[in-house]
Amino acid sequence: MSPVLLSRTIDPLLGIFTGFFAFYLYETNPRTAPPERERLHNLLKWKMDKRNQELEEKGKNEEQAIDWKGLVSTPEGDKKQ
Repeated sequence: MSPVLLSRTIDPLLGIFTGFFAFYLYETNPRTAPPERERLHNLLKWKMDKRNQELEEKGKNEEQAIDWKGLVSTPEGDKKQ
């Protein structure tokens, strides 16, 4: 088992904080910053827009394929009346 630096609960938190801080410095440092179109925020926005567009297209296709009148007038529903 590896040695513990501070404590079993603080070590993972320190690692997570260090990772977020390193990513922040990478994104904001003028020498190492990626172009604006390749930043994480823009990439996530592009991915969400693409996903929403696919869901809209899928929803339109499914809406056209459903026979709502057939679902409403089921044999079980007719027997109850």
